[in-house]
Amino acid sequence: MKRIVIYTNQFFGQVGGEEQANIPPLFKEGAVGTANLFRQALKDAELTRTIICGDNYFSENVSKASEEIMIMIKEAKPDIVIAGPAFNAGRFGMACGEICSRVEKEMNIPAVTAIYEENPAVEIYKSDVTIVKSGKSAASMKKTVEAMTGIVKKIMEGTELEKPESVLIPKGIRVNVFKEKTGAVRALDMLVAKLNDEPYESEVPIPSYDVIEAAPPILKVEEACIALVTSGGIVPNGNPNHLPAATAKFYSRYNISGINALRKGDYESVHAGYDPVYGNDDPNRIVPLDIMREMENNGRIGKLYPYFLSTTGNSTSVADAKRMGKEMAMELNNNGVDGVILTST
Repeated sequence: MKRIVIYTNQFFGQVGGEEQANIPPLFKEGAVGTANLFRQALKDAELTRTIICGDNYFSENVSKASEEIMIMIKEAKPDIVIAGPAFNAGRFGMACGEICSRVEKEMNIPAVTAIYEENPAVEIYKSDVTIVKSGKSAASMKKTVEAMTGIVKKIMEGTELEKPESVLIPKGIRVNVFKEKTGAVRALDMLVAKLNDEPYESEVPIPSYDVIEAAPPILKVEEACIALVTSGGIVPNGNPNHLPAATAKFYSRYNISGINALRKGDYESVHAGYDPVYGNDDPNRIVPLDIMREMENNGRIGKLYPYFLSTTGNSTSVADAKRMGKEMAMELNNNGVDGVILTST
């Protein structure tokens, strides 16, 4: 019977929410939290240990945390390691990618995780790690676990994963295959099809990137109107516009006319992707109104735009982010703004 170790975060390990994001690695024997979903699906395997680590602890102590976790994994002597699923959670995704990468390199055993395609961890770890495609959030948990267990079962059976496997994020590895026609002939066939406006498909995936033209510099900052924009989720206390804590589809504007700084207690962070303690203690750490107002009073900038724009960036899709960016730019352009201080977390 194959031995499996599960790695997860404080939330899915049922330790707690964001208030427990700083806990160091710990382990519990058997299946805990979402690991039970794998235990039910992988009845021919033994889930020996569930390892749990706080998202903040890992992201702020990557080397130390991963080393502590690797010791726990090696003690359990698994045949396979499962990490996640992490969905579109950036900190959790990075942790899953790092652990799986180390497991495969140091222990020479398979490791499987599941991460949403737009999670930044995918680009970093996809060439080294077996990553199953997941949805953006835990709403796709059932479907994602089914896909992960399907891959794990194939590994347990010794079945070679198909290239490409439809549920996996491609690793970008080129393999030799046999074709009836040579590469030169196939290339000419594609060229002829293109010249004749006929359909064809390249054998090499071509990435598509937006071409962003840099804005011209502000020549006279001391005469410019500057706006404050943030994806850090700073809102007036009580969140009157109900800005979402994640997967935002809109932004809000808040009047700062006559205000020299964002006071503790009057403003708060509703962002669910980072520990808000320091932002709540001094909201100017996220929206630097105090410094910008001082620069305005000293004549180092012309004036501040009378509103700051705020949204939350965690788990927000690229499509929604681009749309909101265009909407913000249109508002600021129409109101004579020359430049933006854009803060994140």
